Amino acid sequence: MRAWVVRAGEHGERERAALEEGVLVVGWDRLARGDLADAATRDDIKAAVAAAYPDEGPYTIGNWTGQLYRFVHEIQPGDLVVLPLKSLRVAIGRVTGAYAYRAGAAEGMRHVRPVEWLVTDIDRQDIQSDLLDSMGSLLTVFEISRFGAAERVAALAEGKPDPGRPDADEFAATLTEPAKLYEEVRRRGTEEPLTLSIRDFLAIWGVQRRYPATTEQIQNELEARGLVTVPSFTEGTLDSRIAVLAGGAEPDESGASAVTRLSGSLVLEAAHSIVALPGDTGGRTSSGSGSAGLGAHLPPDEEAETQAVAYRVSNLDSANRMPECVRVGDSLGTATTLMVLRGYSQLPVLDEDGRLRGVVSWESIGRARMAHANAGLQAATVRGQEADGSDDLLDWIGAIQQFGYVIVRDHDHKVCGLITASDLTVQFGTRVRPFVLVEEIEQRLRRVVDRCIPLERIRATVPRGRAAQVHSAANLTFGAYKHLLKVPENWAALGWGIDQEHFLAALEECRNFRNGLMHFSPDPVTEEQLRPAQGLLELLRSLDPQI
Repeated sequence: MRAWVVRAGEHGERERAALEEGVLVVGWDRLARGDLADAATRDDIKAAVAAAYPDEGPYTIGNWTGQLYRFVHEIQPGDLVVLPLKSLRVAIGRVTGAYAYRAGAAEGMRHVRPVEWLVTDIDRQDIQSDLLDSMGSLLTVFEISRFGAAERVAALAEGKPDPGRPDADEFAATLTEPAKLYEEVRRRGTEEPLTLSIRDFLAIWGVQRRYPATTEQIQNELEARGLVTVPSFTEGTLDSRIAVLAGGAEPDESGASAVTRLSGSLVLEAAHSIVALPGDTGGRTSSGSGSAGLGAHLPPDEEAETQAVAYRVSNLDSANRMPECVRVGDSLGTATTLMVLRGYSQLPVLDEDGRLRGVVSWESIGRARMAHANAGLQAATVRGQEADGSDDLLDWIGAIQQFGYVIVRDHDHKVCGLITASDLTVQFGTRVRPFVLVEEIEQRLRRVVDRCIPLERIRATVPRGRAAQVHSAANLTFGAYKHLLKVPENWAALGWGIDQEHFLAALEECRNFRNGLMHFSPDPVTEEQLRPAQGLLELLRSLDPQI
C-alpha cells in the first residue's frame, strides 16, 4: 500500500465535486488525445503533453508528464490518497478503481480515478509537522513515502492519532526552514514571486557554498515540493538573485505554466537589472549585482544569449566578513592597540551609520605624527580604497597589490568586508591548486604509458578514424586512460603491485573532478573535494617517483 496526495486544483476549485462524486480529478484538459488509458508509457504521455502545450519548455513538459503518469498508472486500487482542503482540513480516501476519461464532463473534471472517502475533516493540527510538511509539495500529484507516511495516513483514516515518524528522535531541524520557504511561495502565489540572493537561498539549508552533496540535497527537496528556481541556484555568483516558483503547478486558463508566465515578465525584468544582456556594451550591471543571467538556466527553447559570469569581489569570504574597525571620534590609541593586538596594517574608520570615512594605517600614523607629535585619529585618517561587492575582482587586483588592501561595501554603501593581498594569495592559490594537481596527474600518466605501452596498443584505445592522429599518450583524453588500462595486457605492462579495480575507480573519480573544474563556478574547491585527486597523485608519485 502506498500513500499519495492529489490536489483538487491550485485553489481547490475541484474539491467539492471530488468529495461529492467520489473521484480524484486533475486538469490538463488540452490534451488532444483526451483519454490517456492507452498511453502505456511515459513517452506516450510526454508526446501528448508536448503536443497539447507546445509553448512549454522541457522542464514543465517533463514535470507534467511525471504527474500524469503517476495518476494514470502508478496509483493503484487500494492505495491511500490525501486531499488537502480549502478549509485547512484534510480528506483521506482509498482508491477503488483505474483511471478513466470522462469526455462529457465539464472542463477540469475529465481525468479521474474513483475513490472511497474514509474521512473528510481531519484537522491539520492533528498531523505532526514532518508528515504535514511531506504533504506540502506544490505538485498536483505526488507520493508521500518518507517517515512511514503510508502507515501514518492509514492510522489517521481510522480515527487514530498520528503515530509520528519511526525515528522521531532523529528528526532533522533543518527541514523546518525549507518548509518556511514553501509556505512563503504558496502565500505569494504566482503573481508575486519570491526573489532572493543565492547566498540567502543557501542559508535556508544552513550552507554557504554549493558543494555537490548539499546541491543534490536542495535539488531533491525542491523537486519534492514542486519548486523551481529561475535562474537556477546552481549557477551564477552568490549575490545573483533568483526567483523561487511553483514550477509544477497546473497550467492557468491561458494554458501557460508559472515558469513560462514569469520568465517572460517579472523574472526577466529582474534579470535585466542584474545581468548584461545582448546589446549591453559596458559589461557592467545597472544594479551592481552579478548574475549568470536567465538564459543559462531555462530550458533550451527558452534560452537567451547572455554574457558569462564575472568573478566578483563578493566571491571572496573576506569580502563578506565584517572587519575590525574604529569609529569617528575614537582615539588613535584605540586604533593602534587593535592593530598591534590583531597584527593589522590598517583599520577602516567608520561613521555612526557604518559607512567608510577613511583608513588609518601605520604609514598614515607616521605621516600624521611627523606633522604634529600629538596628532589624533582624525589627522591620521586618509582616504581608503573602497570597492563594491559586485565589482569585478580582477579590476581591483592592481590596487590591492599597490596599497595592500581594499575595503568592501554592500549595496547600502556600508562596510561589509576587507580584502588584503594575503587574501588574494590564499584565494588564487586555492583556485590554481586543483588545476596544478590534475596537470601533474596527467603528466605522470602520460609518462608511464609512453614508457610501458607500445604505441599501437595506445592507438587501439581510440576510434579507428582518430588512431592516426595519436602519436603518444599526450594525444589521449583523460577518460581514455581508464579504457587503456582496463586491458589486462596493458595493465600488466605497468608492473604495478596495486589493485587494478581500486586504481581505475580512483581514476574515474579524478576524471569527474577534472571535468567539474572545466565548468566555471564562483565557489572554491574544498579540501574534501580535492582529497581523492590528491590521493591519486600521491599514489602515482609512489609508483613513479621520478620528478
